[in-house]
Amino acid sequence: MTKIAICGGSGYTGGELLRILLGHPDVEIVAVTSERSAGKAVDQYFPHFKGLTDLKFVPLDKESLVKKADLFFLALPHGASQQAVDYFVRAGKRVIDLSADYRLKDPEVYTQWYAVEHTYRTTLRKAVYGLPEIHRRKIKKAQLVANPGCYPTSAILGLYPALKAGIVSTEGIVIDSKSGTSGAGRKADVAYNFCEVNESFRAYAVSTHRHTPEIEQELSLIAKADVKVNFTPHLLPVNRGILTTIYAPLKNREISDKEVVSLYKKAYKKEPFVRVYEEGLPDIRNVRGTNFCDIGIKVNRRTGTLIVVAAIDNLIKGASGQAVQNMNIMLGLDEQTALSTIAILP
Repeated sequence: MTKIAICGGSGYTGGELLRILLGHPDVEIVAVTSERSAGKAVDQYFPHFKGLTDLKFVPLDKESLVKKADLFFLALPHGASQQAVDYFVRAGKRVIDLSADYRLKDPEVYTQWYAVEHTYRTTLRKAVYGLPEIHRRKIKKAQLVANPGCYPTSAILGLYPALKAGIVSTEGIVIDSKSGTSGAGRKADVAYNFCEVNESFRAYAVSTHRHTPEIEQELSLIAKADVKVNFTPHLLPVNRGILTTIYAPLKNREISDKEVVSLYKKAYKKEPFVRVYEEGLPDIRNVRGTNFCDIGIKVNRRTGTLIVVAAIDNLIKGASGQAVQNMNIMLGLDEQTALSTIAILP
C-alpha cells in the first residue's frame, strides 16, 4: 500500500484527487494540506465526503510530511510548488506536480510567461512531462512528473497523430479552446461570479495565455520543428469541461476524413483514455467526470484544413485524473485503476 500526501487539497483539483484516491485500492491518503483550512475536517470543507474519510487538513510542514508519505501530489499555485517539489525530490520521494512549475524545460521561458524566476534548475532537469500517451516510458521511470495543463492536454492529444505523421503544416495552426469556470480554481473573484458568467461567453488572455509555451514546447518535440500557434481560450458558463477546436493546414488537400480517422485510430489504438469518433464530434457532457479525451475529425477540402475537436473534463484528464494515471504508471499498477468512471447523463 503506497502512502500518499496531497499538498494543496482544498481547491477543486485537490478535491478531485481526494475523490479519486479514496476509491483507489492500492494507496492510502495519509495527509492533506491546506494553510487556510488547517485543523478542519476534510468533510467539513467538502461535504460530499461525509462518512468516507476522517482526514483533517494540516499545514504544509515538509519536514513532518516527508516522514509519512511515499508519493506526493502537489496542487499548489504556480510558483509555490518550486521549493516543495525540490525538497521532496531531494528526500528521495516520488512527486507529481500539478502546477506549471516543472512543465517548461527552459527556465527562461518559464520566467518570461510566469514572471517568477525558476531557482531549482537541477530538479527541473529531472522532470518528465506527464502526458502518458506520448511519454509513458519516461513516466514509468520518473521520480518527478510535471502534470500537464488542461488546455495543453486537449490541444496536444488533438494534434499529436497529425503532426507525427506529417500530414499538416507546422505553420498557421489555430487552437480555439473553451473551458468551464472550474478551470479558474476555487477562489473569490468577481470575474467568475454567477452573474458575471451565466448567460455569457467570452475570450480571455488572447495571445498571452500561459499555456501557450507548454503547447508549443510539446508540439515542437512531436514535429521535430519549431511550432508556433495562435491559441485563444474562452470561458464557458458551465462548471467543467474543455472543448478545443484545432485548425491545421493540410499538406495534401485530397486526404479524406476516413483516412485521417484511420490515422488517429491507429495512433491511439492502445490508449485506454482516448476515444476517436468514426463519425460526429465530441461533446463535453460525454466526458464529464471521466479521464477520457474524445476526438472528432473533419477535413475541409475547400480550404485545405484539418479540423480536430477534442473534449476533456478539465479537472480529470485535464488535472487530477491524469495525475492519478501518471501515479499508476509510476507505481507499475494497472493504468486504469480508480479511473473507470463513466460520464453521467443528462
